[in-house]
Amino acid sequence: MTHLEEELKALKKEVTIMFMLVHSQLAKANKALHELDKDLAHEILLTEKRVNAQELSIDRDCENFLALYNPVAVDLRYILAVLKINSNLERTGDIAEGIARFLLESETLFDKKLLEETRITQMFDIAVKMMDDISDAFEQENTALARSIFRQDVFLDEVNRAANKSIATYILANPANSEQALHILSTIRKIERVGDQAKNIAEEIIFYIEAKVLKHSKKNA
Repeated sequence: MTHLEEELKALKKEVTIMFMLVHSQLAKANKALHELDKDLAHEILLTEKRVNAQELSIDRDCENFLALYNPVAVDLRYILAVLKINSNLERTGDIAEGIARFLLESETLFDKKLLEETRITQMFDIAVKMMDDISDAFEQENTALARSIFRQDVFLDEVNRAANKSIATYILANPANSEQALHILSTIRKIERVGDQAKNIAEEIIFYIEAKVLKHSKKNA
């Protein structure tokens, strides 16, 4: 293995750690939402510090790689993709942190009927799965798995579009729980953005493997 290959392998390991940290944040946020586990919410905030440090480390490694090796073709596409993937993962961590902060402000368990009517449970489960799948797609360089993210995101978008109506209907029937309902609406918006970040990562994986640019295209390839 050449020194360049060793450096690329080390960088991939660093990005894999970043994926693991962010996946952990989302999974904990999902559990904390349903159990109102404030200890888990605090763990998410602590993990966010590690995510931020990891982002800076990966950015620095990418910059050094560009300066030292002047990569071309697939190696250059890989480094450019990693820089964007790293940013998308950090933003996903920010989203999980935002959800955790909402949970820390909550005083009582969320009404099960509210969770069912808004479909936030299914939405959160799919968002966590998307992050798991996109991590596997990155490690395995699997563009078919990356493309599956686009299909999974359709459900997140559907729940998000229906959120205003489902929340309004719930508040009319349960005015005493209006604050809870608004917390859930905000969380739905955040989970939808997790899907957007996962799609961005999928596009970058396809870019560096297939040299296809999907960003801003009307239809994902």
